[in-house]
Amino acid sequence: MSGTGAGVSPPGLVHGMGKDLVEPDWSPLTGDEVASVLSRYPSGTGDGVPDVAVTWHSPRPMSAAALVRRAGGEVFVKRHDPRVRTAAQLAAEHAFVAHLRKHGVPAPAVLRTRDGATTVCGGGFVYEVHEVAAGTDLYRDAVSWSPYRTLDHAHAAGAALARLHRAAEGFSRPARPQAVLISGCDVVPAGEPVTAVQAMIGGRPGLARYMRGRDWQHDVARDIVNYVKKAAPLLAGLGRQWGHGDWHPSNLTWTSADGRARVAGVFDFGLANRTFAVHDLATALERSTVAWLDLAGSGRAAADLGAIDALLDGYESVRPLIPAEAVALPEVLPVVHVEYALAEIEYFADVLRAPGLADLAYDGYLLGHARWFAGTEGRAVTAHLRRRAALRAR
Repeated sequence: MSGTGAGVSPPGLVHGMGKDLVEPDWSPLTGDEVASVLSRYPSGTGDGVPDVAVTWHSPRPMSAAALVRRAGGEVFVKRHDPRVRTAAQLAAEHAFVAHLRKHGVPAPAVLRTRDGATTVCGGGFVYEVHEVAAGTDLYRDAVSWSPYRTLDHAHAAGAALARLHRAAEGFSRPARPQAVLISGCDVVPAGEPVTAVQAMIGGRPGLARYMRGRDWQHDVARDIVNYVKKAAPLLAGLGRQWGHGDWHPSNLTWTSADGRARVAGVFDFGLANRTFAVHDLATALERSTVAWLDLAGSGRAAADLGAIDALLDGYESVRPLIPAEAVALPEVLPVVHVEYALAEIEYFADVLRAPGLADLAYDGYLLGHARWFAGTEGRAVTAHLRRRAALRAR
């Protein structure tokens, strides 16, 4: 969401579940629509409907967003279906961003209406408006799970995540409740993961309708339970705190287009929640150091151990992991995706009514990513992280 970037996605298409661009889930923002929204804001709009122009549509698939030029400068406007995000859910996210900004994290400000609200409701949708992130948006057309272009970028991203975790330590707001497309950490710390998944399903009718057609108890017991039973006791001794929830290259802006650029801005806190610092760090590794998009086609996904080390070295240059976190990291990583995968299944099954995509999220994401860690490539990653933890303990 920076004003400068490289590459342009074909008009009207967005990122899909794989490498190909697809038709959007949500219609693009229009000039009249954003003009109506921005008329509620004081800065640069004047009276009545402001003169605006949509300059770029985001290719992210699960909401509609755009850069908008208006009097007074460019802003970033995002539209949500309330089945995905309500104003109340966004309020927690916006409070976290405000806290981080006060503590030095370069996150774009959430703008307020003339009435002091951080959201606008209209036409059956919820809108939010942000400042444009500082710096160069080098990865804005990169699909999720894309790698960092250089090891220096991975190192810089790790250091920036550590600074965010330092800044987040004083934010005491309770976790956002389980919901569509909201990450969390309820299953991984659970002593009985099948029971924890059952509790999630029991509180989410849309997810329950889908899961009735799957033998999910058997699948979770086979592919997920053993990992959780290793991770849960290690998390028990760690304190919870808020994290970004979706740390990957295209949620960061950069000081230049150079391969050694530093992080200039952090945005897209849509999955932010109260989890654990090591859970958020594992998410950052999961998002960018394994070639997941190759898995469906070839059955294999290469891991970049150099990028893992670079990100972790950058992180620990700012916030060294305590021994308990270092030991927990390789056990959390294979199942760090579980809660969000369930939330994504619900989105596809209940909001979009796209059963094929829900099946892909269930088989390929929820189960497939966990199964990958039982294979050669996945075992190499967890063994590498265990070696790092053992070296720390010496």
